[in-house]
Amino acid sequence: MRIRHRSRAIAVTVTLAATGLLAGPGVALADDSHSAAVSQVAPEPGASAAPVEVTRDGSHVRTKASEAKAAKTLEVDYQVQETGYWCGPAATRIALSARQAPPSQADLAAQLGTTENGTDDISQVTGVLNDNLGSNDYESTYMPDDPPSQAQKDALWQDIVGDIDNNLPLVTNIVAPPGNQPPGYPSDQTIYHYFTVIGYDDANSTVLIADPASFGGNQIYWLSFDQLASLIPPKGYAA
Repeated sequence: MRIRHRSRAIAVTVTLAATGLLAGPGVALADDSHSAAVSQVAPEPGASAAPVEVTRDGSHVRTKASEAKAAKTLEVDYQVQETGYWCGPAATRIALSARQAPPSQADLAAQLGTTENGTDDISQVTGVLNDNLGSNDYESTYMPDDPPSQAQKDALWQDIVGDIDNNLPLVTNIVAPPGNQPPGYPSDQTIYHYFTVIGYDDANSTVLIADPASFGGNQIYWLSFDQLASLIPPKGYAA
């Protein structure tokens, strides 16, 4: 992940270190103790989904799977990204954890070819997901139109529902400018980032996000589908 403040690019490590938002390796920022604690992420109004149970035990953060009539969330192993530019490896690790014991962020950074400039393209994530799963379940989809067309949004929703129903989280590459950002993001900066979609609720068109940046301690949260669709262009997603 990298952030842009006006026209000057700034590495996230600098900003997060200055604001205290970047924790050490694998530390979930919402947990300042070393004892196990269970919290819940409440759904948005009009939801079908039940509150999502999140267990934090020191550096170990895990969501509990749930399923309702029009909603489903997956069990994943969450980690905060270990460097300011490892959002791609961290998001990939979260996705893999739904199916297997995932490699470390460092291993995935090497597989992805991630540098201090981040992970260049969603196709790198798609390839690493398939290589680790020994399958061809994931494909790269690009959304070049901003705003996206209705056909692109419909395809994204179908991919979310189909993949989550098959225990496959999605990894999305987003661009979040001032005025269109998930909770806690620096409001005066454009954030270039990867995060993981781990659930959906068809009743109110929301998606559950596992966000390795943990801006403001926001790690697992619900986001409207329309906002997710607006954040992806001109990038893409692995589904």
